[in-house]
Amino acid sequence: MKIILAIDSFKGCLTSEEVENVISSSLILKEIEINKIPMSDGGEGMLEAFISAMNGKIVETNVHDPLMRPITAQYGIAPDGTAVIETAKACGLTLMTTEERNPMKATTYGVGELIIHALNSGCRNFIIGLGGSGTSDCGAGMLEALSESFASEKSIKDIISNEMKDCSFILASDVRNPLYGPYGAAKIFAPQKGATEDMVIELDERARKFASESYILIGKDTSQEPGAGAAGGLGYAFLQYFNATFRSGADLLLDISNFDNLLDGANLVITGEGHADAQTLMGKLPERILRRSQRHNIPVWLIAGRVSENERLLSEGFERVYSITPEGMPIEEAVIPDNAIKNIRRWTEAHLFPICKEIK
Repeated sequence: MKIILAIDSFKGCLTSEEVENVISSSLILKEIEINKIPMSDGGEGMLEAFISAMNGKIVETNVHDPLMRPITAQYGIAPDGTAVIETAKACGLTLMTTEERNPMKATTYGVGELIIHALNSGCRNFIIGLGGSGTSDCGAGMLEALSESFASEKSIKDIISNEMKDCSFILASDVRNPLYGPYGAAKIFAPQKGATEDMVIELDERARKFASESYILIGKDTSQEPGAGAAGGLGYAFLQYFNATFRSGADLLLDISNFDNLLDGANLVITGEGHADAQTLMGKLPERILRRSQRHNIPVWLIAGRVSENERLLSEGFERVYSITPEGMPIEEAVIPDNAIKNIRRWTEAHLFPICKEIK
């Protein structure tokens, strides 16, 4: 029997690799072939998942966090020289306490520093994960860091046209919001980053002004393109200044992992995430895995820490849908890593192990 594990992280609890390792270690049947594929859609765990799939290495460098405090951050370099940057490593929401979060002050400066280090390491092709940011500066901080790294008399436009003319950027994200407006970065995402109602209004106005100034400088306007509002407008900076292209983070990783080829001869695919509901079906990683597996007529099971709208998920094609958290267990207890590990192991032994014994 061949099983493929392609499970997203249980955010704030366990990484993709940790979830898959718990399941595989609980299946001690010699007849079972288990293929583990660390997963990410461009958010949390993106760096580790992509570098694992690309057989690359992770490097460290000193950058500044969203509040301009010195930190050590990681990014990856693939064997072909492609740099993989998870922007949350430098500007992530989790780098600040709840009390510190303020998108009026938080900056993407550290993302620019990661890019500079990668450039100095010889990288010219970049895969950028845009999930989990704590910023809403439209990428202005990133551009500032790049400007300051080169001769001071050069504008960002000159730097892009000369020192960075050979660079290409692929943005791994499933966010399709524009930069500003009723569905823009400030209105939709800033409140969860600590913005008050007044801040949201001001941030949206800042974004409009920045887009206007950038239009004058570059001669085009990408502010309303899908994804411009990703990571507090960081997506816009890459689109506007670097002609970046967006890819579904899930599909990009599945392609890099040769997922479709791995499906050959598989009997079962197990995917999952921390919380599964109707939004799972809106292009999130488990949905992308489901669609690809369906083309090969391979059943897909979905597991999650919590499940809502179970029937909707089943009606879309998941053969089975499971919540691994026992009924009655408070969320605060369920997200404790040790408890989550126990719950996953209990689910594996109760539901997956018996099936494996039957089919082997």
